[in-house]
Amino acid sequence: MNKSLRTSLFSLLLLATALMWTSSILYAQDASTLQKVATMADDIEDNVIEWRRHFHQYPELSNREFKTAERIAEHLTELGMEVQTGVAHTGVVGVLKGGKPGPVVGLRADIDALPVTERVDLPFASKQTTIYNGEEVGVMHACGHDTHIAILMGVARLLTDMKDDLQGTVKFIFQPAEEGAPEGEEGGAELMVKEGVLTNPDVDVIFGLHIWATENAGTISYRPGGIMASSDRFMIKVKGQQSHGSQPWNGVDPIVVSAQIINGLQTIVSREMKLTKQAAVVTVGKISGGVRSNIIPEEVEMIGTIRALDKEMRTEIHESVRRIATHTAEAMGATAEVSLGLGYPITYNDPELTADVVSVLEVSAGKDNVQVMDAVTGAEDFSYYANEVPGFFFFLGGKPHDKPAEEAAAHHTPDFFIDESSFKVGVRALTNLALHYMDSHGE
Repeated sequence: MNKSLRTSLFSLLLLATALMWTSSILYAQDASTLQKVATMADDIEDNVIEWRRHFHQYPELSNREFKTAERIAEHLTELGMEVQTGVAHTGVVGVLKGGKPGPVVGLRADIDALPVTERVDLPFASKQTTIYNGEEVGVMHACGHDTHIAILMGVARLLTDMKDDLQGTVKFIFQPAEEGAPEGEEGGAELMVKEGVLTNPDVDVIFGLHIWATENAGTISYRPGGIMASSDRFMIKVKGQQSHGSQPWNGVDPIVVSAQIINGLQTIVSREMKLTKQAAVVTVGKISGGVRSNIIPEEVEMIGTIRALDKEMRTEIHESVRRIATHTAEAMGATAEVSLGLGYPITYNDPELTADVVSVLEVSAGKDNVQVMDAVTGAEDFSYYANEVPGFFFFLGGKPHDKPAEEAAAHHTPDFFIDESSFKVGVRALTNLALHYMDSHGE
């Protein structure tokens, strides 16, 4: 089946679906607009793929996305937008003012890559290297941010072509350092919000997507409420009394105390949290102490992560970590110093907004391709935007249909791979979300 025939058939399907939904007032766009978006997304599919391959071949780490930002700014400038660069170090923001008054819609894509050496055999595979934490490492878009950039650039092209009919303003937010700023630096969504990315003009609502390597290409997954967990870091220093390893009774062994603390921490989720409400995780990822086999050390340090999908549970876990660590140490004659650092908040999809836009997703991807998903205990700094204004974040499948999900390489790994056929679905979805919100909230 050739491309033009596929486009015609899909357009007819959109027309029929949209007419049915419009009659029941489930969707603010008319059928002709839906058809236009579908056709335009097909027309620029090759451009989106080309942009993505460029960014994939030349990835850059967090707060160092200089050439990436330059290419994005060039694209937005060519489209005639008001463009601001250097936001939160290397972020780029484009403002597209429509021909009619209405709300301000934010659309966000993250732009940074990871210190991962690519193993995928692609003609556009990354060969880039850089220095990270004092070591030479490979650099790879191993989480699909190259895809997010290209899709949002495509959306920018579509909405610019529809500029005169837009009932409002669109703010395109290309954000650096989603994976975390380098040590000693600020960055990411938190810094963008701090520097006023949601103001001047004030953003009323924000949308974002994330490619998902284990779901079929072209599918969309979403969830109302908490869709991704908060991510907090803890450090516990256990101080005992050093002694010879052959005479432990002459000291207080912080290693044994730490073992008891670790066991106690595992009861927080299993015995204290109401797991029928939401999931939570407490993980000790590193423990260190001592220098040789026959010396009981004076101090042991452990670090770990706390994940939660409910704000109250997040607070309760913090309190429990501190209580269990300090009281267990005290009971065994040692002391424990607990440091708790707040990381990314819960990525929260506004329930009312989510209910309003489900039909937009269905008309963009096909009703059978849209599903409610389980929450993810990974974290996303899109959460900082959604803490300030109503937000909606969803996942776009990127797995080849003939590949079993269990064989798909995970995100942040050298073999991470994305099927490019999903990109136009992402372009349609973000474009339609912006149009729908402006049409239904315009003056």
